[in-house]
Amino acid sequence: MASGLLRLVLLVSLIALSLARGGNDMVLDTDSTPKTPSCNNPYLMAKVRNWINGREAETFEGAGAKFGALLPSEKENAVKLPVVISNPLNGCNASSSKLSGAIALSARGDCEFSVKAQVAQSGGAKALVVINDDEGLAKMACPENSTSLNISIFVVMIPKSNGEALKKSIQDGKKVELLLYSPKRPVVDFSVVFLWLMAVGTIIVASFWSKITAPEKSDERYNELAEKESNAGTAKDDSEDEVMNLSVKGAVCFVITASVFLLLLYFFMSTWFVWVLIVLFCIGGIEGMHNCLLSLILRKWRSGGRKTITLPLLDEVSILSLVVLALCVGFAVFWVVTRRASYSWVGQDVLGICLMITVLQIARLPNIKVATVLLCCAFVYDIFWVFLSPLMFKDSVMVVVAKGDSSGEGLPMLLRIPRFFDPWGGQNMLGFGDVLFPGLLIVFSYRFDKENKKRGISGYFLWLVIGYGIGLGFTYLGLYLMNGNGQPALLYLVPCTLGVTVFLGLIRRELKQLWDYGTEPEVSRSTIEPAVEGTRSV
Repeated sequence: MASGLLRLVLLVSLIALSLARGGNDMVLDTDSTPKTPSCNNPYLMAKVRNWINGREAETFEGAGAKFGALLPSEKENAVKLPVVISNPLNGCNASSSKLSGAIALSARGDCEFSVKAQVAQSGGAKALVVINDDEGLAKMACPENSTSLNISIFVVMIPKSNGEALKKSIQDGKKVELLLYSPKRPVVDFSVVFLWLMAVGTIIVASFWSKITAPEKSDERYNELAEKESNAGTAKDDSEDEVMNLSVKGAVCFVITASVFLLLLYFFMSTWFVWVLIVLFCIGGIEGMHNCLLSLILRKWRSGGRKTITLPLLDEVSILSLVVLALCVGFAVFWVVTRRASYSWVGQDVLGICLMITVLQIARLPNIKVATVLLCCAFVYDIFWVFLSPLMFKDSVMVVVAKGDSSGEGLPMLLRIPRFFDPWGGQNMLGFGDVLFPGLLIVFSYRFDKENKKRGISGYFLWLVIGYGIGLGFTYLGLYLMNGNGQPALLYLVPCTLGVTVFLGLIRRELKQLWDYGTEPEVSRSTIEPAVEGTRSV
């Protein structure tokens, strides 16, 4: 596979930027709601445990109201109550059904949420459950002209499908019981540490990749084999990947192209469009995984590429390369088939990490001048599409695209890991762009240190890795302070990497050298190569 394919995947993958979001986002009907002493509850998610004829069914989620009693945070303090359908179903008038000591079930619409709650409370209900008219969860706010409300029961909204299922069970004569509570989220979910390690580790491994995959030692027999096989190849131009050196013009054009592509996703997001991205991700992941595995195998078993076969269109290829390719394709297909399973994040992260390691070998920053243009443009791009785009499009374009289409299919161009210690579940996520953009600079700093014989604290690489780790920490701190709303991670990562580079360059009087570095014409090659030259990589 040619490196041009990876360049295409690079362009697509960098669209998914800096959205470390969980899976429990609420769709808000309004941005501001009046606050009074009787209408100042925090908006909380609710766990809804349910029993049908005494047998517990699957627990689902709802959303609490701005008014009414606060849900208990511990399920041990909650009370299981029977459910009665309000009559009329909209719950806007006194119910002919007996609601005393039960949970009233009503449908959204025709009157204010607070009116439904007051009617249910006056009928003796202990709680009110409102069935939404779609699968989202809306804020149940107080009416704007409300000065005081005397509502002391629990009020919860549930998705349409769950509400309809409960209603049908009751209409079929079955006994339905609910238990409502709202467990507290941990201040810090420690699964984010694993995501942090994946991101930092990917950049470090990509920086050291040439060392990691370098042959341990060479011998005459191996050299003879390499020479022989290099003569056997019929497509020498494809036997090694050319490095793509980024330019100032290319950096600006990329951000403009990325913005156009993001808008296309925003306006035309559909299942088939997401499937196109999934296919591109799999192709890039297969290529990256194939290169990584083959390089590691040939490091230990350099004669592994000795046996070759000739195939139509592909000419002479090594059997080892074909076997590794088959395994990589099988791995990607398995991920696609099981991508909705609870463990699918493992396959997605493996493919993504291999892809990013490969991209960081192919795409290179020649100097700090290009890095400054690229990262500053990406910095503005990230902030604009997350925070400022709602002023033009009514929604945060980045947030809408990150959520994927209505079928639940999301963009695969991100690292993700479940929130293992969060009772609400969900996932912590990090876009590939938040690894690749700073990663390009950090990999450059490693090359600069190596070529100028700088080590440890006297170089740049160590400080940039530390800065990147701190920047990711700031990202998750911002995520916590903003109550889980998506954060543009480059807002923190660019100052902690590019800013550190410029600062160190200034105090060491090396900024001019960094700025103009590598301006001389240079023919460069990718550091990801088969150990046996001339053996074609499929």
